[in-house]
Amino acid sequence: MGKPARERSLAENEAKAVTRNIRVSPQKLNLVAASIRGKKVDSALADLTFSRKRIAKDVKKTLESAIANAENNHDLDVDDLVVSEAFVGKALVMKRWKPRARGRVGRIMKPFANLTIVVRQVEESA
Repeated sequence: MGKPARERSLAENEAKAVTRNIRVSPQKLNLVAASIRGKKVDSALADLTFSRKRIAKDVKKTLESAIANAENNHDLDVDDLVVSEAFVGKALVMKRWKPRARGRVGRIMKPFANLTIVVRQVEESA
């Protein structure tokens, strides 16, 4: 007597992982996400492992989660996976205030971002 099962929003050869409220601006996160878009999964993991960006560690965790979802939940072959989509969205923004000269105030914005990674299994063409 529960809710009816929802139709899958992805294709049968796709899996995704979402990380919400990452403490970084969406613009900085998108730079790292753009570096793995369209790459094979093992190449993307190698790039994130040796990236100098602080946020690359969180992106790597999300990518590993998408790979695990593909393997365990959707029975996809890990060796044939490609990062088909990696997109970033805005989340909340904390507003903070800092006193400035002559009784004024400076507003400090502390943004958060959401990250979604979709991996797709592609067949090797001989």
